[in-house]
Amino acid sequence: MAGETKQTLESLPGVGEVIAQKLREAGYRMIESLAVATVAELREAAEIGEGQAKKIISAAREAAEVGLFVTADKVLERREKIGLITTGSAQLDDLLGGGVETQAITEVFGEFGSGKTQIAHQLCVNVQLPPEQKGLGAKAIYIDTENTFRPERIRDMAIGMALDPVKVLHNIYYIRSYNTDQQLLIPEKAEKIVEEEDVRLIVVDSLTSHFRAEFTGRGMLADRQQKLNRHLMTLHRIADLHDLAVFVTNQVLARPDIFFGDPTRPIGGHVVAHSATTRVYLRKSKSPKRIARIFDSPNLPEREAVFTITEQGIRD
Repeated sequence: MAGETKQTLESLPGVGEVIAQKLREAGYRMIESLAVATVAELREAAEIGEGQAKKIISAAREAAEVGLFVTADKVLERREKIGLITTGSAQLDDLLGGGVETQAITEVFGEFGSGKTQIAHQLCVNVQLPPEQKGLGAKAIYIDTENTFRPERIRDMAIGMALDPVKVLHNIYYIRSYNTDQQLLIPEKAEKIVEEEDVRLIVVDSLTSHFRAEFTGRGMLADRQQKLNRHLMTLHRIADLHDLAVFVTNQVLARPDIFFGDPTRPIGGHVVAHSATTRVYLRKSKSPKRIARIFDSPNLPEREAVFTITEQGIRD
């Protein structure tokens, strides 16, 4: 689904100028985004009946070729075109199968100071490198939920990669999220920038902090998980449709009932576990070293890599 159809929304049966405008305002700017929408979402967004919503979705799926079977060799062909962004560390890149990949959500989790935000900053710089230097020659979006973004850190990392720091900073679109409602809306708004600019990376730092703070107690767990799932599905859709990488950081929670092994576990439960494509656990070692371990991945073996955090950024 990374390829875009050339048709406009108005070309679909049942979509006139007024409905098309309402759909665009609600974040449905591409036929592909309509193809993966639900009837309920479309009814609310365009203020139309159920029958018309079904007709529009059906036409969008046909135009975008959603739901058509393809042979596995075609799937392999598409996967071989996936872009990779270097982390700055050859060992960490090797652990990740070459780097942080597009069309996927990569999650890193660990306790405070384990290097999550440092990698997020480094990727915003490295995505701007040319392909021959393991970048994508593209821009980034940084969604900040914990006031962790530091432009001066970007500047130092850019200098460390022999890039113009002013240009690098100009190619990163930054937005601060103050609550879950904002966080849910931002990716849909970000999609407009993705379409207009050459953005190939979206960072969410961190994914779960607002959800953890606002939805406390078991009575709110179901509502929290439902919203978190919706957020991740939106990020997956954007990654898939626009062939970009989504990189999210996550916090950990200590489990006092664990007496042997590591007592920490990532926040978000099964929703995050099933939504993140590749999950990486970070932990501190003797400064400035950090240890990364593949926690869960559909195609990468569970092993570890050591990297360091220097003044110039992530290195071996």
